[in-house]
Amino acid sequence: MSESSAISRVALKKITPDVSAAMGSLHAAAVCAAQDAKLEPELLELVRIRASQINGCAFCLDLHTRDARGQGETEQRLHTLAAWRETPFFTERERAALALTEAVTLVHDGRVPDAVYAEAAEVFDENQIAALIWAATVINAYNRIAISTRMVPKS
Repeated sequence: MSESSAISRVALKKITPDVSAAMGSLHAAAVCAAQDAKLEPELLELVRIRASQINGCAFCLDLHTRDARGQGETEQRLHTLAAWRETPFFTERERAALALTEAVTLVHDGRVPDAVYAEAAEVFDENQIAALIWAATVINAYNRIAISTRMVPKS
């Protein structure tokens, strides 16, 4: 449950435009790395959604589930993504990417285990693993920005 507050939050783009622009450049570079590594845009949306679920970022969940639907993602998979391990709906590549995303997102809780990294290395090459780590890192940063500034999903 979120705590309600009448306190106005900082508008980061307005107050720190250079840092906001740098974050946008990081995001763009991560997207380019993923494209260069031939990672599927649909897979990247699953990564963004899963990290946002873990972090509880309503703004990013709204944004990226809409983007995923626009790319043809099914409601069934979106509704069961939080329990992906218990479903037959995700491919081996998606499972490896989701496990890596969870480990990066929860890095404070046991780091990124060798077994998780090895699983990813079985289905992704080094460029793809690097791009997945960047994608997870960027969405985690955006989650923290959206949560800290209380960004509200579109209605």
